[in-house]
Amino acid sequence: MDDQNYSVIQTPSPSGIRGSDADTGSRGYEVERRDMTVENMLEESAVLSAPHLSVDRYERSRQGCCERVVINISGLRFETQLKTFNQFPETLLGDPRKRMRYFDPLRNEYFFDRNRPSFDAILYYYQSGGRIRRPVNVPIDIFSEEIRFYQLGEEAMEKFRDDEGFIKEEERVLPKNDFQKQVWLLFEYPESSGPARGIAIVSVLVILISIVIFCMETLPEFRDERDQATVAPTINGTAPQVPSPFTDPFFVIETLCIIWFSFELLVRFFACPSKTCFSKNIMNIIDIVAIIPYFITLGTELAERQTNSGQQAMSLAILRVIRLVRVFRIFKLSRHSKGLQILGQTLKASMRELGLLIFFLFIGVILFSSAVYFAEADDPSSSFTSIPDAFWWAVVTMTTVGYGDMHPVTIGGKIVGSLCAIAGVLTIALPVPVIVSNFNYFYHRETEGEEHPQYVHTGSCEHLPSEELRRSSCSSSSLSKSEYMVIEEGINSAFKQPNFSTENNQNCVNIKKIFTDV
Repeated sequence: MDDQNYSVIQTPSPSGIRGSDADTGSRGYEVERRDMTVENMLEESAVLSAPHLSVDRYERSRQGCCERVVINISGLRFETQLKTFNQFPETLLGDPRKRMRYFDPLRNEYFFDRNRPSFDAILYYYQSGGRIRRPVNVPIDIFSEEIRFYQLGEEAMEKFRDDEGFIKEEERVLPKNDFQKQVWLLFEYPESSGPARGIAIVSVLVILISIVIFCMETLPEFRDERDQATVAPTINGTAPQVPSPFTDPFFVIETLCIIWFSFELLVRFFACPSKTCFSKNIMNIIDIVAIIPYFITLGTELAERQTNSGQQAMSLAILRVIRLVRVFRIFKLSRHSKGLQILGQTLKASMRELGLLIFFLFIGVILFSSAVYFAEADDPSSSFTSIPDAFWWAVVTMTTVGYGDMHPVTIGGKIVGSLCAIAGVLTIALPVPVIVSNFNYFYHRETEGEEHPQYVHTGSCEHLPSEELRRSSCSSSSLSKSEYMVIEEGINSAFKQPNFSTENNQNCVNIKKIFTDV
């Protein structure tokens, strides 16, 4: 027979293969070939929908006759092998039962009304064994929606997020106890309720008052006179009387602030879902560091009253260092400020770039401080007496600050200074774009949820009868309700007959109509 009698789509028929004669064995098998018509396709689709023929059996018959499959994505046809999809049986295209819902028996293909450019990457995911890469002309939200539609799984979604540079969001774990949950939300998440916002406002005000007190007590008008009294010489063998700190207004206000900080920390520790995670949180460590100096100061004040003046002077020196730690209370504002949180995340993500910047500056300081020292060595009026003394000049020159306390006077020194300034500008400018890019990323990630609505896809039309068709009908369709009812009746009557035949069957017109519309 001529090869042109083959149809593009072949299906085995019950009488398609016949044995000629078992005794002779030399004649082989006589294979009957016939052209595939539209009526045969419709008849096959009706038989396949019968209860006695499962989807698995149908897929095995298709794999036996044809290893390739055609995928139609909004008019763009893709052709691949079935074994490519079978690598991921949990996905939409890898599961025969799931993809059968989109099979078009008229064209012998799977039809999906989805984004066409995205399917190049979806198909490559199957061909490469699990690699996912978004096409450059497809937005991130659309491609993520395609990954969900084709049911590639959470692993593919995580690979996509990692490839796009997304940082994994930390899950907000809540306590199991209802009372602890309410307390935790009240003190940890100000956006959860109105009372939580009120507590956050009170906490911010207390932090600001504490910082203002820390700054104002260093003014000459309010400076404590006990510093001078401690180191003053004794008169007639009697040490001057040190005023009590408990009567100091600044100490009283500081005590009230510490009471609030301690109460807030203890309540949050009591209500936290995990004590270990609470202790490792950097914000909680800052809270502890902000409270400890007060108790050390209080203990030092009580202890120095029973010691001599020499020990008091030593205690005062230690006390000044400890009081400096109080300035870290300003970082407590980052718990209530998105801007400070974004800045912290930016610095954390840019640690490598900041390290490179410091390393480049270190090399430049060593290089140019050595050069300017030897360039100015013959001038007796030069202020560069040694290479370590020139470090300060190199730092302020490379950072383009230029205090002017040290400057070269010779021609060679001025040339070195010019090169140092130019090198400093170039060195600082190199990592800055990366840091700015990280800041923009974190800033837009915090705001995009409020500014941009979530992308929602309408979905793909499935080749399903009756209830599925009624649910998938859209208001924008050009067909009327009566036409849908006619189509539905035709599909029901056709697919309910196991021995379906298109001859003298008026319902074939309706079936052809719905296939043509799809």
